[in-house]
Amino acid sequence: MRKDFGKKTIITPLPVVIIGTYDENGVPNAMNAAWAGQVDAHQIMISLAKHKTTDNLLLKKEFTVAFATKKTVVESDYFGIESGKGFDKVAKAGFHAVKGSFTDAPVIEEYPLVLECRVVSMEPDGDGYLLIGETVNLSADESILTDGAVDIGKLEPIMYDSSMHKYRVIGEIVGDAFKSGFALK
Repeated sequence: MRKDFGKKTIITPLPVVIIGTYDENGVPNAMNAAWAGQVDAHQIMISLAKHKTTDNLLLKKEFTVAFATKKTVVESDYFGIESGKGFDKVAKAGFHAVKGSFTDAPVIEEYPLVLECRVVSMEPDGDGYLLIGETVNLSADESILTDGAVDIGKLEPIMYDSSMHKYRVIGEIVGDAFKSGFALK
């Protein structure tokens, strides 16, 4: 038997991403966002309410996207519940930011997988913005590589469970993309 919930949306998994920006004084800021996805091979999309981060994005036009992990769940959640107005919440979390190699945006060293991005568009969307970014570099700590490729199992990224308001870990391999389905051919 099925249960109807009405006008409720669940898209899963929703990666927990940390958007890194610099403000007008060069202070790094980090914001937790879960309404994110990949548009194509080199573009991402994030839905954002108006925050210090959106002010920074409009100013700098460059940002980083890090992937929250099982090991960083406390700090990652903190980046979503505390405003970055007036202080360095990256430092308060005990994390360290360095300038990106390809953008004027902070790479937070404690996150092993980071995209450096440029704003393609940032359209007003209700009380916030729909951000489209172009990836100009992906950097990964060697600890999450297997045979030179990013190993999501080693990364242990977390997802936001919008139904139960929890974080869950992603990682188990259950099949081979573009191969497992051949069993039915």
